[in-house]
Amino acid sequence: MSLIESLKRVEGMESVPEAQLQWLIQKSSHQKINSGELIFKPGDPIDKLIIILKGDFNLKVQRDNHFKIVGKFSAASITGLLPYSRATTARGYAEALHDAEVLILEKQWFTEMINQCHDLTTVFVQAMSSRIRQFTKREQQDDKIMALGKLSAGLAHELNNPSAAVVRSSQELLKHLKLSPNRFKEAIKIDLSDAQIDRINESIFSKIQAGSKTLTLMEKSELEDDLMDWFEDHNINGGDEIAETFVEYGIEVEDLEYIVENASPEYLAPIFGWINQLLTTEKLVSEIEDASKRINDLVKSIKSYTHMDQAPEKASTDIHIGLDNTLKIFNHKLRGIDVVKNYQEDLPQPEILAGPINQVWTNLIDNAIDAMENQEVKKLTITTKKEGDFVNVIIQDTGSGIPQEMIDQIFDPFFTTKPIGKGTGLGLEFVQQIVKVQHNGAVYVDSKPGDTKFTICFPIHPKT
Repeated sequence: MSLIESLKRVEGMESVPEAQLQWLIQKSSHQKINSGELIFKPGDPIDKLIIILKGDFNLKVQRDNHFKIVGKFSAASITGLLPYSRATTARGYAEALHDAEVLILEKQWFTEMINQCHDLTTVFVQAMSSRIRQFTKREQQDDKIMALGKLSAGLAHELNNPSAAVVRSSQELLKHLKLSPNRFKEAIKIDLSDAQIDRINESIFSKIQAGSKTLTLMEKSELEDDLMDWFEDHNINGGDEIAETFVEYGIEVEDLEYIVENASPEYLAPIFGWINQLLTTEKLVSEIEDASKRINDLVKSIKSYTHMDQAPEKASTDIHIGLDNTLKIFNHKLRGIDVVKNYQEDLPQPEILAGPINQVWTNLIDNAIDAMENQEVKKLTITTKKEGDFVNVIIQDTGSGIPQEMIDQIFDPFFTTKPIGKGTGLGLEFVQQIVKVQHNGAVYVDSKPGDTKFTICFPIHPKT
């Protein structure tokens, strides 16, 4: 197959005059590429146009010491530099899957091509437009997948602790309840009057209603030792186990003496055994309830965060709910960070699209957390306030800051200061689009080392 025939297989070139195709062939170099060879790699200058005549190339990038294939160049496709492109350096590897042939046009011939070969130039410009659309779509998908991965990891982490607590406590409860028949057998042998039972019940159930008591490690140890000594003095077996449970509810030696006053000595062991059974069951059930509530609260937060059951229409919304739900989702990443919330109590509720706005909080808070990764002082401050006809949300961190020469670029598509694999450069561009385009608002940034502030400004009643 001749070079002219090969070029006419490229989309759009079938209608390019042969004279222009001949010009391209004359100004270009025809090269053979062996299997496994690269036509470019990360850091190489993008200074030549490449037309693949034969063979296939994988486009891959390196992320976290792993290679990921992000695209493929087949025969009759175009890569490299295109007219009016701003690309400067390659970001990936283009590796030949088998022996291939390419046509390479150096940048020095672009001006002549633009002036003399209008049809040919049009094909390359259209190829650039198509490349931008495809690249943007792929990067947006990667950004969404990355965000979903972060949220999923956070949810898995947050759900793991309470779910493990439910399993652990339920297993302990089942094991504990197997002892109930023997405890009950001992308890029904107790011969006490109604008045005695009522006094003991009143003493114990007042402790249960008060709930577990918070003690320092020293206080807990001292109280446990006192109870164990008392049980040993009164010849009650299993005093160490009973003491451990009693300490949780703040039962002291005085409480034991009160029970002694209302029961005969021979009934003390079964009485304390039964009380221990009751308190242990209460404790395990309470742990299961607390863990289940944490799971339920997290599910509610996710449902509210995503606004699953609501139509995608603007509505007056409490900004604080979205901020709090986002913080809950990032709870696993916020450990070790001092979170300060300066919320205005009577803050007006602006008309917003709650789901997209939660994405704004997600991007800004996640960026703030990453910026503080290696800082000694880690403080995240979120401030809300009304100013005129606007609601302002300020997200401030003590991170490393944004270099002043980059401030004007951070909202540009694909611009990122993060290492490869940690950012696509679309997060802040999404923030800008959501706030400015969808809500007629504004985003302001002020940054220096140790103090970065993003201010999100919403009109309370957007213009219709």
